[in-house]
Amino acid sequence: MTDAAKHNPTNEPQEYIAFHIGDQTYCIDIMAVREIRGWTQPTPLPYAPGFVNGVINLRGAVLPVVDLAARLGLPRSEHSARQVIVVVQHMGQIAGLLVDAVSDILMLTPESIQPTPDVASELSRTFIKGVVAAEEKLISVLVLKNLLPDSTEAAA
Repeated sequence: MTDAAKHNPTNEPQEYIAFHIGDQTYCIDIMAVREIRGWTQPTPLPYAPGFVNGVINLRGAVLPVVDLAARLGLPRSEHSARQVIVVVQHMGQIAGLLVDAVSDILMLTPESIQPTPDVASELSRTFIKGVVAAEEKLISVLVLKNLLPDSTEAAA
């Protein structure tokens, strides 16, 4: 049974938000998304992990901003006003995911999410739950909890 099937035992379609990083399309469960913000220059933090751009003020709360390209091992893009920050919450942790653009809302059933191919590295499977074929392109479904910085990384 896939993770999606565990969270959705009726196999009803669930909504996912799709976004771009470079030429690639990814998606996450829309229930984890709190808001989508325009680009805000984060304040750098000393000794933060390389994929954390810094922090921003979100209505009085300090929010870490994760450069999703860097987190996934992709080339970083130049920061621009066209990028957006997808504010997500998972298990009480709130963070912003820096992406190039939000593109779509997808309705996916657990059966439509195919497992990550065995040729992918173990690290790749840590971040990617599966792949969905949609309109001549493949969309990677991300594992949100593994994208967020944990307290041990933040302390490093």
